[in-house]
Amino acid sequence: MRYIPWLISILLVPIGGAIAIWLLFWGGMLAGLAGLAATIGLYDVYQSKRAVLKNYPLSARLRFLFEHFRPEIRQYFLESDHDETPFSREQRALVYRRSKGIEGLRPFGTLRNVNAVGHEWINHSMSPSHMGDIAFRQPIGGPDCTQPYDSSALNISGMSYGALSPTAIEALNWGAKLGGFAHTTGEGSISRFHRKHGGDLIWQIGSGYFGCRTATGAFDPEMFVTNASDPQIKMIEIKLSQGAKPGHGGILPGAKVTEAIAEARGVLVGQDCISPAAHSEFSSPDGLCRFIARLRHLSGGKPVGLKLCVGHPWEVFAMVKAFHETGITPDFITIDGAEGGTGAAPVEFADHKGAPIREGLMLVHNSLVGMGLRDRVRLIASGKIISAFDMCRMFALGADGCNIARGFMFAVGCIQAQVCHSGKCPTGVTSQDPGRYRAIVVAEKHLRVASYHRNTLFALKEAVESSGLQRPQEFTPHHLMIRVNSREVRSAASQYLWLEPGELLGGHVSHPAFAKYWDHARPDTFAFAP
Repeated sequence: MRYIPWLISILLVPIGGAIAIWLLFWGGMLAGLAGLAATIGLYDVYQSKRAVLKNYPLSARLRFLFEHFRPEIRQYFLESDHDETPFSREQRALVYRRSKGIEGLRPFGTLRNVNAVGHEWINHSMSPSHMGDIAFRQPIGGPDCTQPYDSSALNISGMSYGALSPTAIEALNWGAKLGGFAHTTGEGSISRFHRKHGGDLIWQIGSGYFGCRTATGAFDPEMFVTNASDPQIKMIEIKLSQGAKPGHGGILPGAKVTEAIAEARGVLVGQDCISPAAHSEFSSPDGLCRFIARLRHLSGGKPVGLKLCVGHPWEVFAMVKAFHETGITPDFITIDGAEGGTGAAPVEFADHKGAPIREGLMLVHNSLVGMGLRDRVRLIASGKIISAFDMCRMFALGADGCNIARGFMFAVGCIQAQVCHSGKCPTGVTSQDPGRYRAIVVAEKHLRVASYHRNTLFALKEAVESSGLQRPQEFTPHHLMIRVNSREVRSAASQYLWLEPGELLGGHVSHPAFAKYWDHARPDTFAFAP
């Protein structure tokens, strides 16, 4: 029985030959196809790499065919509207509609089970407010910053040129220019495609110091000054870690280092581009503070911040203690959740490393509040944020603003094929193949980037108004409701513990995480202090 398909193909060869006597074309076609199938079956029997093909010649190839198309079959035909793998059909459709300016109304009520455990909502007010402006801009810059940036509440999160195609970078930056918001470069630094349309940039500096490095990979202050003095650079972000692979370095093989990538990163064409797991300019929290102050001085007083995915709690506490002791604070901190994305990450890191955005954001927020530093530092939330409700949730948990990466990728044309690391992105968003990325028409896609931003902020405006507020930063944990079981609903204010302003300065700490780890954090080391 295992060999029947193969045997049938063998028998069809002479049958096709016989038919060819009367019907030359169709008989020849049958004989040719049968001969090809018989040859493939013969190869399967004698090959030694795949046991299933050896036991089931020819027919087992259907298994590999279906396996190859399984993600697409599941995504387009089997998954429900709410299966988040990693983004649901509903979430993707929302971005596509808003980026195209299509009406985003839903008829006949919610599709969600509002009685399911974990369901969340934002409380509304019997006395809604009214706002004319939906820009939701706020200055970012602490007391030591002389060039504060008037930032939108929603900006583009870091995605490097190299991870994204040149046309995708162009579309994102042109959209940011049109919409009046900022575009984070990613640690791959500032490419010619970031500069082409003049959109505001947040220059992200990782452990490889791309764009400001010496030939040996150390920090180069002169090169930093050259780039940081560009008026297009509005803020500098020191990347400590990212959500998808926190504590993990990276390497871009030399074969992928093109002239444009080498130009942006300050490396040689064809040379391996290494991002170490840790920075070489500092090794302690107080050393990080000095580096922040140095970059702020070299940039002429522009805002300097941090990006990190929260790991050991005592490391966050050590940083906050260093902020307090040195008097040097970052102007902003971007908290990246473990649910964040990247072009490629080890499965163990993507699934099981780093704190999710909710826990990470609350820990950093509480730490700054407890030390009386919260008013000096803006907190930006990043990690699987798509809709205005996602933003409301982050504001309620302590954020001042939000960054979105994959949502803007959807606006450019991403279809969540999940082949970002292969270079074979079907829409060209993550490919360096000109034959693929030319499919992105920048003159069209940048309009969708700006439209997605504009319509998401309009939805945020309506959410703020319906809650009787004037600014999204006025959302508190009392506004966010969470169903914890079939009979009980609790607000985030009562579901989680929140520190009082200056509580950590008083000595008595009620929060269990702080009670357990606070005394084991020192400003001169990231290590667990006995």
